[in-house]
Amino acid sequence: MIDLAGIASIALAFLVVTVSPGPANIAVATISMSAGRKAGLAFGLGLSCGLAFWGLVAATGMGAVLQSTPPVLIAMKLFGGAYLLWLAWHSACSATRSGTLPSSEAAQGRWFRQGLVLNLSNPKAVVAWMAALSMGLGESTATGMLPLATALCITIGFANYAAHAAAFSLPGFMRGYQRARRWVDGAVSALFAAAGIGLLRSAFTR
Repeated sequence: MIDLAGIASIALAFLVVTVSPGPANIAVATISMSAGRKAGLAFGLGLSCGLAFWGLVAATGMGAVLQSTPPVLIAMKLFGGAYLLWLAWHSACSATRSGTLPSSEAAQGRWFRQGLVLNLSNPKAVVAWMAALSMGLGESTATGMLPLATALCITIGFANYAAHAAAFSLPGFMRGYQRARRWVDGAVSALFAAAGIGLLRSAFTR
C-alpha cells in the first residue's frame, strides 16, 4: 500500500530544495529575461533531464556508490566547478557588451544542452535526492513507493524550471532586465563564480 504521508514528505523536502536559489534557478531566470520564454523553457528542459538522471542514480542506489568513490566524485566536482566558472565568465562578458542573447529557434538546442550539462555537472544533486527520498522511505516501504516518489520529484523539478521560465519571461521582467542588464549579468557572474569556487574547494575537502 502506498504511504501518502511518506510521499508528501518526500515531495515537500524536494520542493524546498528545488525552489531554493541556486545556479540552476538563477540561470533559467536570467536566460528567460534575456532571451525569452522559449529559450528559458529549452534550458529548463535540459535542467530537468539532468535532474532526472541524478534522481535515477539515487533511486537505484548508485548515489551511495558514487559517494563512496572519491576519485570519481572529485573529478565530477572539478568538472562542475570549471563549468560554473565558465558560466561566470560568460555572464561577465555579457555584462560588458551591448545586445541580448540569441533567441532564434536554432539556439534552442544550445540552451537545452547548456541546461543539461549544468545539472549533470553538479554531483551535489544526488545528495539532495538521497536526502529527500530518505524522508519518506524505510525498510518497510511498499515496492511502488520509490519509482512513484522519484517520478513525482522529477515532475516537481520540471514544474519549477517551467515556472521560472514563464515568470521571468514576462514583459515586465524582460524590460527590467534590459534596463539593468549589466548589473544583473555582473551579479549573476559573481554568484556563478562563488558557486564554482565552492565546488572546486569541496573537491579537495572531506
